[in-house]
This record gives sequence, structure tokens and C-alpha cells, in this order.
Amino acid sequence: MPETSRRSPLRKLIVPAIATAVVFALLCSLGMWQLRRLHWKEALIAQVDSRLKETPVPAPGPERWKSLDLTEADYTPVTVSGEFLHDAEAHLYNSLMEPRGPVGGVGWFVFTPLRTDEGWIVYVNRGFVPVEKEKASTRPAGQVPGRVTVTGLLRRPETPGRFQASAKETSQQWFARQPDKFAARAGLPADKVAPYTIDADATPNPGGLPQGGETTVTFSNNHLQYVVTWFGLALALVGVFIAYARGVLKRRD
Repeated sequence: MPETSRRSPLRKLIVPAIATAVVFALLCSLGMWQLRRLHWKEALIAQVDSRLKETPVPAPGPERWKSLDLTEADYTPVTVSGEFLHDAEAHLYNSLMEPRGPVGGVGWFVFTPLRTDEGWIVYVNRGFVPVEKEKASTRPAGQVPGRVTVTGLLRRPETPGRFQASAKETSQQWFARQPDKFAARAGLPADKVAPYTIDADATPNPGGLPQGGETTVTFSNNHLQYVVTWFGLALALVGVFIAYARGVLKRRD
């Protein structure tokens, strides 16, 4: 038999072998990326769990805003005193399926600017209200007058998702936590408004609404599942190629 005829089955493996190597490398890179994400998520969960047990500190004032790492400061227990500006409420859409309090379902988180004793302003997420209680006039008891002290969790702002609904230009209905835009819509001075918000704790408000203490502090962590999936697909690909190569070599024999 000519030499070229004997080698032809082996030549059939060159292109599949290259393709297998490329896809194998891609699957492994995806697996490694998810492994890094797994370690990051586990560290984040541990950090938040530890932070929630810390003693509240004074909320950062304007002198710290430029140097404040909002991602690092997220979920820090803080306290602040001042007076609510109830006429400038902002409402953040939320579907509260596992409430800690008696009220849940579809509704709004009520963000109310608090003018602090020092004169600067921070938006406080006072808690959840159902759809029918969005308007402040439907829950007058909760419009607390005078000086108050709020204890809660510092939260970094959010960027709206690509497919997320946009806020209406003439309303204070929002779909992402954006204190700068809340303030601009309310006509508050931008340089006086904190770049973060505070989620109030579960201290009851008069009348029961807004319902505080509803901050989500649990995180989905499916990265281990993805790690197993990508590396499993990589191994399966190798197995398929080995089976194919054996078939080609048997035909050669």
C-alpha cells in the first residue's frame, strides 16, 4: 500500500485535534473565570456577614466623599441624625417576595432625603410600601416630623441594567438606586447630597409604613455549579475526540 494511503487516516485527525484543543482551552478558561468569581463571591459573603456585626459608625460626611470607596464601604453599619424632607421622596420599584415584616409583594422602597445636623443631605431608604401605599398621603402617620436618628446600612449606588425600565421624567418612580438622579429630580443641590444611600434598620415607623429592615443581605452563589459545568464539558470534549480518534485508527488498521 502507498505511503500516502497509510497516512491518510492520521491526516483526518489534524483538523479535529486543532479544533478540540481550541475549544478545550476556551472551556477551561471559562471554568477558571468562574472559579475566580466563586472565590470573589465567597469573600464578599464573608465580608458582609462580618460587617453586619460591627458597631455603627457616623455616616461619612462631605469631607470624605471624594476618597470614599463605595464598593468597599457597601453594607457598613452607619448612623446619622437630622430632619426628613418628606416632600422629596423617591420611590424605587421592588418585588419583595420574602419580607421580614408583615408586608410584601410588589411595591416600592421609599427613599427620603435627610438633611443632617451638619447641613448635608443623604437619601435614606426608610423601607417598603405596597403599590397602593406609594403616595405619602396614604400613610400620613409615617411622615415623621422633627429631628430623627437613623441607623442602617450604607449602600453604594446602582447602574440601571440594559433592559431595565427607565424612570419617568415627571415622576419620582425609579428602577435603580441612584441618589444623584434622585436629588436632581427633586431640585436638591448636587454638592450637598451624599453619593451613597442608607438602608434604615427595622426600627418601626409610626403606622407601620414604610417597613424598614428589608435590605437583602443574601447573595446567590451558583459559581461552583458553573465551574463544574465548564470543566465537565471540557472533559467530555476530550472523551469525544478520543472516541473519534480510536474509530479513525481502527479504520486505518
